[in-house]
Amino acid sequence: MLPRRSLAPPRALRRTPLLIAFALGSLLIGSAPWLGVTSSAAAGRAPDPRPVPAPFDQQSAGLSPHHGIAPANAMEPMAPVLDRTGWTATASDEETTGENGRAANVLDGSTSTIWHSKWSAAPAPLPHTLTIDMRSTAVVSALVYVPRTNGPNGRVGEYAVHVSTDGQSWTGPVATGTLADDAGPKTLGFAPQGARFVRLTALTEAGARGPWTSAAEINVLGDPGTPAATVDLPRTGWTAAASDEEIAGENGRAANVLDGDSATLWHSKYAGAAAPLPHTLTIDMHRTSAVSALVYHPRANGANGRAGAYTIATSTDGAAFGAPVAAGTWRDDDTVKTATFTRAENARFIRLTVTTEAGARGPWTSAAEIRLSGPAAPAVHGTWDRITGFPLVPVATAVLPGDKLLAWSAYAVDRFGGSNGYTQTAILDLKTGKVTQRRIDNTGHDMFCPGIAMLADGRVLVTGGSNAEKASVYDPATDDWSATTSMTIARGYQAMTLLSTGEAFVLGGSWSGPAGDRAGEVWSPDTRTWRPLPGVPAAPALTADPAGPYRADNHMWLYATSGGKVLQLGPSKQMNWISTTGQGAISSAGTRADSQDAMTGNSVSYDIGKLLTLGGSPAYEKTPATRRAYTVGIDGGQVRAARTGDMEYARAFGNSVVLPDGKVAVFGGQSYPVPFSDATSVLTPELWDPATGAFTPLATMAVPRNYHSVANLLPDGRIFSGGGGLCGDCATNHADGSVFTPPYLLNADGSPKPRPVITGGVPARTAPGTTLTVTTQAPVASFVLMRAAAATHSTDNDQRRVPLASAAAGAGAYTVSVPADTGVVLPGTYMLFALDGQGVPSTARFVTVS
Repeated sequence: MLPRRSLAPPRALRRTPLLIAFALGSLLIGSAPWLGVTSSAAAGRAPDPRPVPAPFDQQSAGLSPHHGIAPANAMEPMAPVLDRTGWTATASDEETTGENGRAANVLDGSTSTIWHSKWSAAPAPLPHTLTIDMRSTAVVSALVYVPRTNGPNGRVGEYAVHVSTDGQSWTGPVATGTLADDAGPKTLGFAPQGARFVRLTALTEAGARGPWTSAAEINVLGDPGTPAATVDLPRTGWTAAASDEEIAGENGRAANVLDGDSATLWHSKYAGAAAPLPHTLTIDMHRTSAVSALVYHPRANGANGRAGAYTIATSTDGAAFGAPVAAGTWRDDDTVKTATFTRAENARFIRLTVTTEAGARGPWTSAAEIRLSGPAAPAVHGTWDRITGFPLVPVATAVLPGDKLLAWSAYAVDRFGGSNGYTQTAILDLKTGKVTQRRIDNTGHDMFCPGIAMLADGRVLVTGGSNAEKASVYDPATDDWSATTSMTIARGYQAMTLLSTGEAFVLGGSWSGPAGDRAGEVWSPDTRTWRPLPGVPAAPALTADPAGPYRADNHMWLYATSGGKVLQLGPSKQMNWISTTGQGAISSAGTRADSQDAMTGNSVSYDIGKLLTLGGSPAYEKTPATRRAYTVGIDGGQVRAARTGDMEYARAFGNSVVLPDGKVAVFGGQSYPVPFSDATSVLTPELWDPATGAFTPLATMAVPRNYHSVANLLPDGRIFSGGGGLCGDCATNHADGSVFTPPYLLNADGSPKPRPVITGGVPARTAPGTTLTVTTQAPVASFVLMRAAAATHSTDNDQRRVPLASAAAGAGAYTVSVPADTGVVLPGTYMLFALDGQGVPSTARFVTVS
């Protein structure tokens, strides 16, 4: 994150010449809609020349300006643009009064010619379709839509993308969403799959200017290196051998690609006479498994030896290797690369052959880690839904009644900076998949980098950030934003939680505002005013970040308990009890077992008084993340922390979500955290089981989710995962999201399991200590309340799982007891789930406990 005082985006965030040309080209000319007249208001450092593997030097991956196609809904920025030779384009309708309206123009390489839906005489009504025939089947992962450059009319708003192998039977939509009404190119990503035909359907015009659709160019991206429906194979017992390796030290051996440490690497021989290319690296799994992809992690401490051109072959005996199952050329950057096989192979040995060094720096090859992926089993690993495009990068999200997801970014949809007094927001309708965009001006609040608390009456309180002293309230019942009293201390990156009293507590947040200790304060919903807590300084809760309080008091993990008390259990290794009565007080609650500071990790409440903490790193960025996870239990005034099973992957900037059955899913993150980078991305989610303390892998993600990403439990028991980026014209903006279906909802063949159904007895509002009589369609085993939650910057202090006592009360009826202690059931809106004997949850009913 850049200091808030940098009012203008840095050079790496400014628009590229191509995008500037797009902006200049949007002058209105002519009198027809395709000519731009509207019917309403238009809306790194240099590579080390030496091949010697150096110690891990914590260098920054930095920002990579994306020259050419700037992803708006980027699936994976390094997916290749497919060669369009021989392609054809057809449309549901096109303007035929001149050549500048034909569908073929989207493939001519000129942004000055366009396709436009019919507009002369009687315009063809929406929706409009544009179909690309690539003339052969290829792995495709995204459609790149380039709006016209000479005016706004016809820009695509709401869209859907379908694919087909024969032009008759269509799969999808594989991607849906709503695009921002601007001239920037948009990348509409989806899970990689084989197709010959790709169809874009425009459902609305972005600015509602008329029943028109237009496009300057259409490109299609190929295999991005992330397979669909796969899962990482466990590497226990594997060995690695290379055609040659550097033996001058341990940091060059082939075995290092299997040690789980991105700071160690395999390097081809370079001392004395370097071994010439090609170089091979062979993985022996010591068992035959179905394998569908190889994942290559470039070295983290320099550029030398990055693999360029490669082939991959498989063998069952280690002697006879077949024809290549994958081949290509990887780009010269530090992002994780995946080679997707043409089909799954049953093999024991997998051989990577590298024929060129990506940057032509020398006859070298290196790798930090090698992983293999196999087909995912839905009932074990879950599945991913299509990717939904957003008109902004969802940096913050909140789950709302009515099956809605609120999201917002900053003053802009794709970048931050300054104190602009307004915020770009969007709402995803979970039932229809539609996304609507809205700019919020009336609160005078740029809500980037905020604190968030879900209030007792179901509203959402958002504080600080870019406009560091401001506070705003969103009411989902009326879909209205309003301003409330500003905080007494200006803040950004602060932590918030609702208290058992119904008040909201805030602490820390030195990213924004003037220097000084960011002591706690409390907001009253009755008076709409803030009460300072001078007895609760932030200093005892700081990490030892080398950047000082600017980073050390960010994103604290808070858990509210009875009597207005709060346990601050991280990311500092010291935990603290906080009292919010009177002037407030803070006292040590001990250390989090043997944990170090874990900034940009997170915590989640998986049971009453029980929390899990996951990942993080000793400093905010550029320090290796940890694989460690800890349980923290509260027994009266005693806090006990213990190490549980480690994750398979080290993660910082990841997101964690507790499920109705008490398991915890963790998504995304980086093993070496660098803001705005997709290097060292972790694409395999994991699921923690409190009964065993063990983590198991889940189906591979299609999109990296790192800095500025989010994840939320949804009312149907699935999980939304999205966002990442907000760095302007960079290659790592991910203005999209996807829904993950956990394995508890799926049969072995991927079909949905039968689910319990709550048929009645759930009021819109109830009180603590109430007993409800809930009816269900069939017998169930248990009930649980899951608090509607809000997430930003890897932190979600609103998450809370509360198992409920219940008893049968006749056929299809149960008495369900809501705890009386508001330190257990914080006031607010909850999702009530019923679970069967196998832990399969119902779709939730919303209830506000207040």
